[in-house]
Amino acid sequence: MITQQPLGGKAQFGGQRFGEMEVWALEAYGAAYCLQELLTIKSDDVLGRVKVYEAIVKGDNIPEPGIPESFKVLIKEMQSLCLDVEVMGKDGQEVEMRELDEDVYRTTESLGIDLSRPERGSDEEDAQREAARAARFLT
Repeated sequence: MITQQPLGGKAQFGGQRFGEMEVWALEAYGAAYCLQELLTIKSDDVLGRVKVYEAIVKGDNIPEPGIPESFKVLIKEMQSLCLDVEVMGKDGQEVEMRELDEDVYRTTESLGIDLSRPERGSDEEDAQREAARAARFLT
């Protein structure tokens, strides 16, 4: 599932259908917070959903929703067409679009764990490394 949006239909345990006309109706009623929740946290804002669950369990206030996964997919598709996409905030500053994978990589680095592959050496070094690994496995 690329966009992280809920599946459709009862058979796939899909989410609640909320179409364009329903969005217009909530806009007309001025229900901005309800609309924001339906279109982000209850839809495809994966990190926001986790933060909301944590806030509910801890009894804290619900944080502001993050960037929906569908918007991130749109940006990646535009970048794949060699378009330079910059997301600007309300104050005119560029918004940093971090990936969850980058955060995980930074966390492992801060713990001293190296996720990069070791450089390949000569055939002799590779054979010695394999022999040492096999010896550790057999003991």
